[in-house]
Amino acid sequence: MITAAYKLLGLQTYFTAGVQEVRAWTIHIGDTAPQAAGVIHNDFERGFIRAEVISYEDLSPAVAKRAPRKRARCAWKARSMWCRMAM
Repeated sequence: MITAAYKLLGLQTYFTAGVQEVRAWTIHIGDTAPQAAGVIHNDFERGFIRAEVISYEDLSPAVAKRAPRKRARCAWKARSMWCRMAM
């Protein structure tokens, strides 16, 4: 039901991960990386340079092995990157 509501409203979720927490953020489909960063804080959108991106498909097997950056395919994406829905 939630997935259907997100599709109807044109929304998607992206995740941020740190040492102590993982957070889910709701953004519009088609938002750029700086717009997605702006959901966290306005200053992040204005000062956005690039983002480290790991797709869920690449990350999930790596998390089990506790070495996501070594085993997953990481990429640095610039300001013009579009956020893609992962379902």
